[in-house]
Amino acid sequence: MADKKIADSKEQTAKKPVAKKAPAKTVAEKPAKVAAPKAAAPKVAPKATAPKTASAAGSATKLNNATYATGKRKDSVARIYLIPGKGNITVNNKPIAEYFRRPVLQMIIAQPFGVTKRDGQYDVIAMCMGGGLSGQAGAVKHGISKALVTREPDLRKPLKAAGFLTRDSRVVERKHYGFHKARRSTQFSKR
Repeated sequence: MADKKIADSKEQTAKKPVAKKAPAKTVAEKPAKVAAPKAAAPKVAPKATAPKTASAAGSATKLNNATYATGKRKDSVARIYLIPGKGNITVNNKPIAEYFRRPVLQMIIAQPFGVTKRDGQYDVIAMCMGGGLSGQAGAVKHGISKALVTREPDLRKPLKAAGFLTRDSRVVERKHYGFHKARRSTQFSKR
């Protein structure tokens, strides 16, 4: 009986109709594609290379006469470009009043110019990353101070006396084993 079932299954597989492939179209049957004549591209003279630029508030600002410095505070890093100008400060492509809305943070950033009596003489383009707003404001202040010293070495003495050139090394203390945070312990129960 088993032999009969095997034989029947072989017959059924042999009897299955095989799908026929459609005949391939010949070249004459294929619709002809009409190719439009290609217009010759006008020849353009190569552009002269532009000076180094950086984007600030959507527009390209020339940084030919810029002084670069890096400032750090907590987990924040600020890349600063100091350019002779009218006192405009741009942080991450936004005006300072829009990026740092708290007046205290704006005051912190303006401190190096106040100490050196250079208010309104330089434009600042800052790119900040990492940390929070307070750390970023401190990083911008540190970077501006370093850029001022690079540009005018005579300003080192007042900036050093104010403590603006020293990198503030205070960072968040790590969490310790057995504690909730760095120093927060578990609640003590007397009974």
